Amino acid sequence: MTEACVIFDIGGVLELTPQTGWVQRWEERLQLPPGTVHERMGDVWQAGSIGTIGEREVHQQLSARLRLDAAQVDAFMADLWTEYLGTPNEELIAYARGLRGTCGLGILSNSFVGARERETALYGFDELVEQIVYSHELGIEKPDPRAFEATCAALGVQPESCLFIDDVAVNVEAAEATGMQAHLFEDNARTIARIAAHVTAAPRGAGRTTAG
Repeated sequence: MTEACVIFDIGGVLELTPQTGWVQRWEERLQLPPGTVHERMGDVWQAGSIGTIGEREVHQQLSARLRLDAAQVDAFMADLWTEYLGTPNEELIAYARGLRGTCGLGILSNSFVGARERETALYGFDELVEQIVYSHELGIEKPDPRAFEATCAALGVQPESCLFIDDVAVNVEAAEATGMQAHLFEDNARTIARIAAHVTAAPRGAGRTTAG
């Protein structure tokens, strides 16, 4: 057996990310029918989530597809990142910080190109956990089982020693299918209780299966 490991999602878990209505406001401003932004940009959003394009190309595609000038592109992206980054879930982050040294800690996030730099600067997630696996760097998104396998490999742990926390049910189910324990995030109290039970039940001093 190996020591306990806790793996967090970011958006909706470590970050609180309510919808801000920014897309609808841009469609109104540009006099576009509802749904036009995602219709025109959907393949770009997908490419950015698995890292097949960079931020510069995202900006170029915005300009071409929505007919935005440079200042509008900057403003559009600022609104995107405001919703994407949300606000920190201070209580859960503080609890996770207190776990360091008692269990393995990781992050697995469906992300967008540019997320690591911004989340590092704002929230310091790179100092909170041992490994962060972003979909735009890995090239694979949850619920693909390979995303969970890659995260375990990066942390040097076996799936059965891990508790995965996510706010999306299909991702929780996918994690369980790979052999992990998993918890659907709904609130901090129940999530913290579930993590505490997982860490407490793990054998002490068992170490990792591989160096990670």
